Formats: sequence, structure tokens, C-alpha cells
Amino acid sequence: MMQTPGWPPIAIVLAAVILHSMGIASERYRPSHLEREPVTSNPGMSDPRNSPYQRDQHRDVRPRCRRCCDPEEELPQYAEPQPEYRLVPHINLTILKGEKGDSGQRGPYGKAGKTGNPGPRGPNGMKGIKGSMGTPGDSCKTYYAAFSVGRKKALHSNDYYQTLIFDTEFVNLYNHFNMFSGKFYCYVAGIYFFSLNVHTWNQKETYLHVMKNEQEMVILYAQPSDRSIMQSQSFMLELEQNDEVWVRLFKGERENAVFSDDFDTYITFSGYLVKAKSEG
Repeated sequence: MMQTPGWPPIAIVLAAVILHSMGIASERYRPSHLEREPVTSNPGMSDPRNSPYQRDQHRDVRPRCRRCCDPEEELPQYAEPQPEYRLVPHINLTILKGEKGDSGQRGPYGKAGKTGNPGPRGPNGMKGIKGSMGTPGDSCKTYYAAFSVGRKKALHSNDYYQTLIFDTEFVNLYNHFNMFSGKFYCYVAGIYFFSLNVHTWNQKETYLHVMKNEQEMVILYAQPSDRSIMQSQSFMLELEQNDEVWVRLFKGERENAVFSDDFDTYITFSGYLVKAKSEG
């Protein structure tokens, strides 16, 4: 019969408890299909491993290696899933960046937006500094307007009204009288004096109107006679700016004419400003 070493009984009990605990802890990781360590078949040999105690100690402390590919092996379960890692390619854009290109052409302007609502009126600004006194003006400004023109050609009536055109200029201050149209244009509003002188024709009627714009103002008339005479008309008119004054020969219901020749001036028309409206 095999004898045990001369250990104290208490030490043997503690060692057995510790080895037994280690065997239980390692049991969960030891595969069930692993074979135990073979023992010798000779019971008479004094091999320490032949004792039951030594066989249990060898089985628990020195397990065989296990294969991961064994179909009966169950993989250990983890409390949390392991993270999955993937390779992500990274491109350095600074290497692929080319040189800066030229600026493109400017595009067309877009459509104008809607007009916004006017904003509120801002506060009044600060009062400015009083300016310096200017140069004194004219004490009394006087306005002038005057003309006097004549005609050296006779004029006979026809089926229409005719404007009496003048060909001789005596006075035409500031060119207020237009020689091409035969009209005086008022540039200074006020009171004007006008006079018209004509020479009648023997055995013919003399019939003229002095017009203000398109309205007849005064008439110069002479009945047919054996003698030719000088006939005149004088008057005053109050004109506004841009008014027109001119002489019109009546249309030919009867033989109507004014006399003149190429040597003397028998027809005259004159006018001048008496008082400007701005003078009060």
C-alpha cells in the first residue's frame, strides 16, 4: 500500500480545498470532450499520479489544449457585441488641387426685384448754421419789349384767310417779332400798345383783323372809293406769356386788297410794352 508524505493533517486539508476550488473554477472553460491524462496500467508501481488525489489535481490544473474549429466547441458569449472595424480610404485633396484658372465672364443681370414699401419718415435733422448775407439785388428791374415792321408789297385776298407777312424790319427788340411767321410772341406778360397802318386800293375794299392768338380783337376797314387813303388802327392789349399777336386779311367774299409798292413802305405794324405784369 502506498504511503503519503509526512505532512501535517491540517495542511493536507487546506491543500485539498484549494485544489478542489481551482478544479471547479476551471471546469467551465474545460471542454467536455477532452480526454484525461492517461495513467499507467500497473497498479503496483509507486507513481504519485496513480493516487486519486494526484489524478484529480493533474486533471484540473493541466487541461489539454483545445481547437477553435472543433464543431462541438461553443464559443464564449460576450455581454456586449464587439465593434466592427472597416478600412476607409482617405484622399489628400491638396495633392489633386490644380492651379487657379482665369476669371470667367460676368453673367447677365437678373430681373429687378419688387419695389419695397416706403419706410417711415426719419427724425428731423439739426438746424443748420445761418448763411452769410448775399449781394444786394437791383432796386428796380425794368422789362422791355418793342417792335416795328413794314411791308412793301401789295396783297390781294383769295378764298382763304391770309396772314400779313412783313418784309421790312425797323425795330425788333430781343427778336420778339418773328419775320417768317408775321407774329409777335409775348415773352414778358403785361400791357402792350399796338398800331396798324395801311393804304387802301382804289375801287377796292380794305378788310383786316388784328388777332390775339385765334381771336379777332380789332378791325381795320375801308369801303371802296375812287380815292386811295391811309387807314390806321391803334389799341392796347393785356397779354400773358406765350400769347401771339398778328394781322389777318379777310377772305375774298368781295374784292379786298391793300396797296404798296417796291419804293415806299405803305403798310406798318408796331407794338411795345407799356408796363410789365411783374411790376404790380
